[in-house]
Amino acid sequence: MYAIEKTKTGALQRLLERSGRVTIVSHTHPDGDAVGSSCALCTFLQEARKDVMVIFPTPVPPAVSFAAEGLPVSIFSLSEESCRERIASSDLLVCLDFNSFERTEAMADCLRACPAPKVLIDHHLNPSAADFDICFSETEISSASELLFWVLLSLDGVDSDAGKLPERTRQALMVGMTTDTNNFANSVFPSTFSMASMLLAAGVDRDDIISRLYNNYGENRVRLFGEMLKDELEISRSGVATMFLTSEIKEKYQIGEGDAEGLVNQPLAIGKVKMSILVKEENDGQVRVSVRSKRGVSANLLAREYFHGGGHEMAAGGKILVPEDAASKWKIAEYVRSSAEKFMERYEN
Repeated sequence: MYAIEKTKTGALQRLLERSGRVTIVSHTHPDGDAVGSSCALCTFLQEARKDVMVIFPTPVPPAVSFAAEGLPVSIFSLSEESCRERIASSDLLVCLDFNSFERTEAMADCLRACPAPKVLIDHHLNPSAADFDICFSETEISSASELLFWVLLSLDGVDSDAGKLPERTRQALMVGMTTDTNNFANSVFPSTFSMASMLLAAGVDRDDIISRLYNNYGENRVRLFGEMLKDELEISRSGVATMFLTSEIKEKYQIGEGDAEGLVNQPLAIGKVKMSILVKEENDGQVRVSVRSKRGVSANLLAREYFHGGGHEMAAGGKILVPEDAASKWKIAEYVRSSAEKFMERYEN
């Protein structure tokens, strides 16, 4: 069992008992952990007869949408007015898989203004703890889904028995943990295997989840990966791999939300690569950056210093601002490469 502070779980229990209208939110461009943890808590609270809704800032990627099927999920970017009304009228706000309201972008102002008690359940560095009434923040854990798992097991009525969690809650927790560890390839702790074992013993069909997550993509994704690794991959002398997923390439392969998930990890299979950077043009004009690294090189520090972001030690993300960072769209590649080289020089020296 992963130890959760009893005073916090007791306070959460009391909040849940007296809250009828609960709203769950997660970060923009939700990944598998954001979706898995949010849907897990949603189905758990539905079982407790709560009026519950999940709000994501932007749409759910198709690859993990099965976890949200049939659930009360709203997308802020598509239904802003109704989402703002829901947040403002909530009895309790639960925030999952982000460390500050800025990670929700356009939702940040209404989340701060929400008069309801706020609970954070997150595994990223440097949480804005002062913004929350209860803060479950653990960095030595695989995912928000895993942290939520241990929090739920600590509640009265569950009593450390994963089998007492609703079936869909168990499934969604496994989805979130599996995706955030890249199927047990990174950010894995002893507690992570304990969670997986307990969920399997409780009846979770992991084979079905793996098939849905990793064997259900369109042909376009496989062909995109082939082109990116063949024609777009560059590796510097210091061992930094860079790839640029432009709007033109996205259009060519009809790439949707989540179709490029995992691409940034591919260059790490090359022995001399110490860090991999994927730069992606989004449909809203923003330029997002994903960073992955091998042990001994901090993806988090690079993202914080050069890309207005952060994350975990070996998995982080951020963005590039034009013209603040790069003078124009055409200067982005130069900015990324020069920033990475400056960063690696410090490591080598």
